[in-house]
Amino acid sequence: MQSVELLLDPATDAAVRAEWAALSAAGLPSQADHRGESNAPHVSVAVADGFPAKAEEALVTAVRALPFDVRLGPPVLLGGRRLVLARLVVPAPSVLALHAEVTTALTGAAGPSPHTAPRRWVPHVTLARGIPVDGLAAALGVLRGADGAVPEIAGRAVELRRWDSEARRTWAVGAA
Repeated sequence: MQSVELLLDPATDAAVRAEWAALSAAGLPSQADHRGESNAPHVSVAVADGFPAKAEEALVTAVRALPFDVRLGPPVLLGGRRLVLARLVVPAPSVLALHAEVTTALTGAAGPSPHTAPRRWVPHVTLARGIPVDGLAAALGVLRGADGAVPEIAGRAVELRRWDSEARRTWAVGAA
């Protein structure tokens, strides 16, 4: 599997990692439990079984849009084999434009994921996978601020990276 991921500035990355740590400290599933060196807060922009040979060169154009502001909004629960607790990325014009550009660059990808297809993509940053239904209230409690609301996180999108699950490696788009 191949993916293109949007990375966050250091302060926003740290804020998400603090939420990961708080979930883990509360005995809940958390991305903090994933110890792989490539594990970082990110937004999956495109996922497919394989990308066309021209993908790397075509993606360099998308990098020119960076950096731009992003807002991590309310928690969102995504279904599937395991429940995923995530932060919704507010779909601002800059986020949607980047997604469109990446989608165009990857035209002809083998086995594209329907979850990252235009009009189906829900931009998000994963906080935890495998949240049990009876642990949702506790997880939301961990994320709430003193006023009882889950505060937004304002930050910047700063880099596109590629992930190759077979080679188990990442690299910055446009890096030599």
